[in-house]
Amino acid sequence: QVQLEESGGGMVQAGGSMTLSCTASGNIFNQNIMGWYRQAPGKRREQVAQMTEGGSTDYRDSVKGRFTISRNIANNTVTLQMNSLKPKNTADYYCRISYYTLGTEHKRWGQGTQVTISS
Repeated sequence: QVQLEESGGGMVQAGGSMTLSCTASGNIFNQNIMGWYRQAPGKRREQVAQMTEGGSTDYRDSVKGRFTISRNIANNTVTLQMNSLKPKNTADYYCRISYYTLGTEHKRWGQGTQVTISS
């Protein structure tokens, strides 16, 4: 079983920056993807950014150029640096790891961390 522990979050003014971190522990399989999702009140959960072990990244269009995802493979950590934050970025942010075993995809989620951007 894989566990994810998130840190960061809180409140910042619009235009500010914030860093979220997530560390995975447990039975971590190779060739996994770690990323960040968010869910605003009344909305569906959506992908923000993700990164493979090989370094390939995928960002939501609305965060490109402002958010940067990075990974420390040795420490099983993924970090999301968020700059130029906007009030509409307010949401609960969730870390996720996904991997395959015997052709089956597995996904594990962190508990979520609240991000509030004040105007």
